[in-house]
Amino acid sequence: MIVGTEWLIEASGCDAASLRDESLIRGVLKSVIADLGLKAVGSVWHKFPGEAGVTGMIALTESHLACHTYPEHGIATFNLYCCRSRPEWNWNERLVELLEATNVNVCKIERGSSEVQTATAGGAE
Repeated sequence: MIVGTEWLIEASGCDAASLRDESLIRGVLKSVIADLGLKAVGSVWHKFPGEAGVTGMIALTESHLACHTYPEHGIATFNLYCCRSRPEWNWNERLVELLEATNVNVCKIERGSSEVQTATAGGAE
């Protein structure tokens, strides 16, 4: 019995300045929510000082969406968990566009099942 779907995403080769920009990162998460028809019910955000990154989590009626950025490594990580079926968000295309990622890895887990699907997609070439 599937009780939800979880996506674990890692975007690498990202623009460091973008990964420090809290408003940009908030915008990425807002796009995920809008595009998938999700409903936010609260959020917590923190911008680390200086050249460090951003962390944020949005509670959803469907579960949660979180992000952590590491500008010093050019990496952003995302976690989306939905307690019911949702369409796929085009993480590769959108993170290449929004964060200038050169590589995006997506791992999809059907919760309540032992099946894990991993998709690796290269960025812009």
